[in-house]
Amino acid sequence: METGHQTRKELFLRACRCEPVPRVPVWIMRQAGRYLPEYQAVRAHHSFLEICKTPELAAEVSLQPFRILGVDAIIVFSDILIVAEAMGLPLEVPDSGPVLRNPVRDRAAVGKLKNFDPARETRFVGDAIRKICSEAGPDVPVIGFAAAPWTLACYMIEGQTRGDISRAHRLLSEQPQLVRALLDKIPQHRGIFEGADRRGGFGDSAIRYLGDRADHARI
Repeated sequence: METGHQTRKELFLRACRCEPVPRVPVWIMRQAGRYLPEYQAVRAHHSFLEICKTPELAAEVSLQPFRILGVDAIIVFSDILIVAEAMGLPLEVPDSGPVLRNPVRDRAAVGKLKNFDPARETRFVGDAIRKICSEAGPDVPVIGFAAAPWTLACYMIEGQTRGDISRAHRLLSEQPQLVRALLDKIPQHRGIFEGADRRGGFGDSAIRYLGDRADHARI
């Protein structure tokens, strides 16, 4: 795609800052463009988590939309629940969606959560980012993503990323200090992308459901 005299990264960052751009930058929001035949060919031989945890595979499927469609930015192939798994919750990703088998619903469960070392236990994420950046070059933006604390807390309480979050709501209303303790454990995940060449932020897709309960958790 033509960007005039600007690199893809310059175009993307200008758009992020709401500055004038010659055109709107384009990228695939669904990381790896999972509808692509090239992705499906990789997926036929490897599980979702295997791709996430193998830097060569994660880099390959992340780069596919860039190579095939010439988009302006690359989204790292990963999953927000990788963090929950690193904290000690067994993670499975069947075709129906991610499942955490031991959801957090009491203080004992919060106490069992680990303060993990991102450089060791989720090193595969950083390795994938470095491989992507190495192939794409310095002029292409690489976007990493992670859940903000409340969204991740909801999924850790519910045990899944689909359906409602009524159990998390109830826990917040009835035991706000327990939810606070869980939220205090989660920011460790911000270190996953530390040292990697990236631009990005944290999104809280569940925050809109809080309403006036947000004060309980001081989010």
